Amino acid sequence: MSTEKILVLDFGGQYKELIARAVRGLSVYSEIRGGDISAAEVKKLSPIGIILTGGPNSVYASTAPLCDPEIFTLGIPVLGICYGMQMMCHVLGGEVKAGARGEYGRVLVTPVPESGYAPFLSLMSHTDAVAVLPQGFTATAHTENCIAACKNAEKKLYGVQFHPESEHTEGGIEHIRHFLYNICNTKGDYKLDDYLEKQVAAIREKAGNEKILLGLSGGVDSSVCAALLSRAVPQQLVCIFVDHGFMRQNEGDEIEKAFANQNLQLIRVNAADRFLAKMKGVTEPEKKRKIIGEEFIRVFEEEAAKLGEIPFLAQGTIYPDIVESGGTHGATIKSHHNVGGLPENLAFAEIIEPLSGLFKDEVRVLGEKLGLPAALVHRQPFPGPGLAIRIMGEVTAEKLETLRASDAILREELDNAGIELNQYFTVLTDTFSVGVKGDYRTYDRVLAIRAVITSDFMTCECAQLPYEILLKLSSRLTSEISSVSRVVYDITSKPPATVEWE
Repeated sequence: MSTEKILVLDFGGQYKELIARAVRGLSVYSEIRGGDISAAEVKKLSPIGIILTGGPNSVYASTAPLCDPEIFTLGIPVLGICYGMQMMCHVLGGEVKAGARGEYGRVLVTPVPESGYAPFLSLMSHTDAVAVLPQGFTATAHTENCIAACKNAEKKLYGVQFHPESEHTEGGIEHIRHFLYNICNTKGDYKLDDYLEKQVAAIREKAGNEKILLGLSGGVDSSVCAALLSRAVPQQLVCIFVDHGFMRQNEGDEIEKAFANQNLQLIRVNAADRFLAKMKGVTEPEKKRKIIGEEFIRVFEEEAAKLGEIPFLAQGTIYPDIVESGGTHGATIKSHHNVGGLPENLAFAEIIEPLSGLFKDEVRVLGEKLGLPAALVHRQPFPGPGLAIRIMGEVTAEKLETLRASDAILREELDNAGIELNQYFTVLTDTFSVGVKGDYRTYDRVLAIRAVITSDFMTCECAQLPYEILLKLSSRLTSEISSVSRVVYDITSKPPATVEWE
């Protein structure tokens, strides 16, 4: 595995993971660390470059996070993005002021003529701006309102006020590529094949001949984790798949089939009736989540107890989980499939998290390399409580049947039309509407369709489905599902809405 790395120092920016993913997408390993890391710690990590993220603070505020100034004296190339640029200029003696007016959204950036670059649209999100550059720095681009980029080439210090990691910046990735390959002089030798080989060796060394237990949800992370573990230690992996009955049509069978020929023991626990009984009379979504999470723990405990002593518990923890939890590996057992945390008193000698260094897109690529079905590897995000939180109000067997049927129709029609979206599903609302079917008046439920386009799930836009597809969906859903009288299409972006309704 490559020893080259880029350190992404986090100052509270919402796009820190996008930056790190963009770097890895350019074949360079990246690692996110807190912005308060000392220069001495940075030296020990031996990065070939450092990227300072954006953040919500003003650099002149008393509580503003600042990096160790000695980082700028190490001779390691630094790229400051948004707040990162402002903070670098502030620490090095420049001046940052509240802008006359902020810049938000796509803004035209004009590079200096000698750069050879044409003007381009970039994503901006700032109120403050660099007013006076530190000694030795020159401006390399401007907008109408601010210095958009600067550099001190002698000291290998660079800053951009815009966000090159965003797809809304024209040629943004090329700016990052330029920093990596022309300034940091990387070899670009980061490959997932190396990661796979390293993890297989590490798992074999750690587990020896002992068994490993994994809670298999059927989600991308746990599925790829299972495939990797079964390759590393054939026949030593035991997977418990708790089918809570809130999955989509035929999904439990598809998951079982996908792992039928893997070198592992799969235990499917069909607990649909048990979970459904717990939902009786429950209408509040957070209460649904809590009840389902607690019941999952009980089922997992009961099944694990039947297996005798197993020293290792595996989890499909991925790198964003580590970052969001403060960077601790294996200190606590993470929430299983966003359902509920496993109890801390489960007797395991150690936690194994073979995906904890990867982003979601890398996990998908690894899944393909491990031979998992494309339908499973590219499975849409699915909430842990499943269809229970896509049903407004109380969850019943009848409502589940309706929602499964509607979801299957939606997927079939979009597949037939060759439409690829990041996420789409149906929601069974608790609203009733008057209708007419076969000359009879009806009073049945309103069904909502949600379909979005996104690259990161932090934001999303409503998918502009062709009108003829929406008409066909409405016709099929109301004619084939007797309990649905009306179909509506959710056209709200995130923000202000979220992807899920509950």
